[in-house]
Amino acid sequence: MESDLTFIGLFLQASFIVQLVMLLLLSVSVASWAFIFQRSKALNAARSEMRQFEDKFWSGADLNRLYQELSARPNVSGLASIFCAGFKEFVRLRKSNTSTSGIVDGTYRAMRVNMSREIDQLESRLPFLATAGSISPYIGLFGTVWGIMNAFIALGEVQQATLAMVAPGIAEALIATAIGLFAAIPAVIAYNRFSHQVEKLENSYGNFMEEFSAILHRQAAAQQAPQ
Repeated sequence: MESDLTFIGLFLQASFIVQLVMLLLLSVSVASWAFIFQRSKALNAARSEMRQFEDKFWSGADLNRLYQELSARPNVSGLASIFCAGFKEFVRLRKSNTSTSGIVDGTYRAMRVNMSREIDQLESRLPFLATAGSISPYIGLFGTVWGIMNAFIALGEVQQATLAMVAPGIAEALIATAIGLFAAIPAVIAYNRFSHQVEKLENSYGNFMEEFSAILHRQAAAQQAPQ
């Protein structure tokens, strides 16, 4: 009996379990690529927004005017959102006659909380990529072991075995491993790359918070200094 050794032919000839494994891995691969494009776009936008905000902030713009301008926008994210959270808390604490150290500490905590939210958003979908990259080869290996096991069971039912009889079963089983690697490799590469980018953004956010806190400390100290 002739066997179709094309991908579609081997898929159709595979057992139900192996077909289920292949479909699961293909679904994981499609979802991984969708999240890869989504995260790449989001991280590129975050870096672009950070550069634009830093250019405006360090150009000597008035902080009150910058805060009002950003607050008027419907959606503020990234470094601009951290700035707004910090400056809003700074104004509130300054009006309540809080000490300089209290103002700076409260402002820094507000920015830290906001930064955590921003990082959580940037890390969205990354756990899925990490999971896909780690378990996809094992799922594919399970399909391969199951397929080869069925091939040898069928082989034991015939009196004379030939390579032509064994090859299709082994080939369809190995496809499961190939699909598993196809799903895992891009997910692992993307996860490592995106994790590094998120870490760099987090460091940049942290550096800005330190510098901005120093600026606000000078302003609060100057206001509370005896005349």
